Amino acid sequence: MTLDALVALTKARLAAHARRVVPGNELVRAAVLVPIVDRGEPCLVFTKRTQRVATHKGQISFPGGAVDPGDGSFLEAALRECEEEIGLPRAAVEPLGELDDTETVATPFVITPWVGVIRKPVAWRTDGAEVERVIEVPFTALAAPGGLRVEHWERDGARRPVYFFDYGGDTIWGATARILKHYLDLVAPRP
Repeated sequence: MTLDALVALTKARLAAHARRVVPGNELVRAAVLVPIVDRGEPCLVFTKRTQRVATHKGQISFPGGAVDPGDGSFLEAALRECEEEIGLPRAAVEPLGELDDTETVATPFVITPWVGVIRKPVAWRTDGAEVERVIEVPFTALAAPGGLRVEHWERDGARRPVYFFDYGGDTIWGATARILKHYLDLVAPRP
């Protein structure tokens, strides 16, 4: 699939989707960007968190973080965090739409994910404090049959599916994998 085809499909599917919104409560509000870049084929961008961060040490995530009081929207928060964490200029991102709010299981966050496309070349510049490195994964690798692995874990007396995507020695799991699965279910449904 070309970048333009994925962008058009993403816009159409997100516009037609009734988004799940988690109402304000005791959870910490966060926002992430699901960035799509063109590397001859569409690639999704992830970050590997450092061991120095307070939560989710060493995990693979989408760039983003907690919403600050000065942020005017979830999109603004995600773009600010992307600029801080990986040097992605806000003006370089074309927002395509929001995915469902996603709660974390082990920490008290609710994440609002925005999908966006970056059409111009960008030099990633990690902050070193929160982000160790940037990982680009081809969309086709994520959407391919067998790209998703599911395990069932028990927590607080409930058995839940836990999703995993493995690529290049890295494992995407947890809330990031749930956000990724939701996006893929919208644009590349599995049989």
